[in-house]
Amino acid sequence: MRIQQLNYMIKIVETGSMNEAAKHLFVSQPSLSHAIRELEEEMGIKIFIRSSRGITLTSDGAEFLSYARQIVEQTELLEARYKYNREKRELFAVSSQHYAFVVESFASILHEHDMRNYELILRETRTHEVIDDVREFRSEIGVLYLNEFNREVLTKLFVDNQLEFTSLFKTTPHVFISKQHPLAHQKSVSFEEMAVFPYLSYEQGERNSFYFSEEILSTVRHDKSIVVSDRATLFNLLIGLDGYTISTGILNSDLNGDEIVSVPLTVDETIEIGYITHKKGLLSDLGQRFLKELKANVAL
Repeated sequence: MRIQQLNYMIKIVETGSMNEAAKHLFVSQPSLSHAIRELEEEMGIKIFIRSSRGITLTSDGAEFLSYARQIVEQTELLEARYKYNREKRELFAVSSQHYAFVVESFASILHEHDMRNYELILRETRTHEVIDDVREFRSEIGVLYLNEFNREVLTKLFVDNQLEFTSLFKTTPHVFISKQHPLAHQKSVSFEEMAVFPYLSYEQGERNSFYFSEEILSTVRHDKSIVVSDRATLFNLLIGLDGYTISTGILNSDLNGDEIVSVPLTVDETIEIGYITHKKGLLSDLGQRFLKELKANVAL
């Protein structure tokens, strides 16, 4: 198996055509076909199904593609770090559900350490993408939560994908609301009190299962519900519509300003925030620094 063959396969998938892929790769179509047949024979699988309607991946091919992309991406990272750069380049990526304390920790590794040459990636993203990113080595670390409802389903995913969950802290649910909200000065609020206000949650895409929700009590029905994709939009709507969302209770005024407050929600639930890593992966120096900052920022 050669890296070139993997690049060929990826380009065929991207273009959806053997002919188009050959044009982009500046090789002949017969040479491209021959390279793919050699790869199929070596791996002992059928990667593509060819028909009059075009070319599609088999189930084995789809699985093989995910591994091929990992190998190609890691090869590019190796080349970027060692082949094309004389100066050592710091590389680190983390994926997370939408938590301000993760952003704060990510920023801290730059404030606390003098790095002149680096490439850092922070993905605030959907729950299943946090898991996929760590599984496929796109990120060293993924930050998410477990509770009684989603624990069994997510833990099985961790085990199946050779991921390890490490707990950071446990807390009780809070609502984030505007400081001008009619209930902002209460010591706690109930679901019944919040029912008249718009409920805000994060969109989870094609895997919009209750188990992947970023907010606990995801099966509770809300008469007024708004789904968003990013934290800035959610916070703007909290302020503009007197809306609310359910989260950990940890806010950062430097990142979020002073317009949002956190109020305990009177429910018998617990949220466990933690991070996942790949059992076969090794944390970089930046990864270790990030975890140190993360633990400091969530210390309760």
